[in-house]
Amino acid sequence: MKINKEKDFISEMEETLPKDLVQRAKLQAHKEIFLIELKELRKKLGISQQHIKTFSQSGISKLENRKDMKVSTLLEYMDSIGLRVEIKVSLKKPKKNFQKELILLKT
Repeated sequence: MKINKEKDFISEMEETLPKDLVQRAKLQAHKEIFLIELKELRKKLGISQQHIKTFSQSGISKLENRKDMKVSTLLEYMDSIGLRVEIKVSLKKPKKNFQKELILLKT
């Protein structure tokens, strides 16, 4: 029941704020979550910063705490910890004659 109250509170707050402010806040939240997940992913794989040969330990620390990064840097980092990357795009508003999702990149 507590979760529903929290969701209701968040929805109510979003309704009182300008839509562009809500969108910016959500984008910032997604970036923060991405950074946390990037660190956790490496840790779950059992890889320490010292064992990644393509980046220095301080470079990895900076990368994992960076607010924004180039796709090429992300690809290099993922490759260095033994992962593939797939980037998909989808339309915000569905259109006829357009695939639901398109894969832009698959390593």
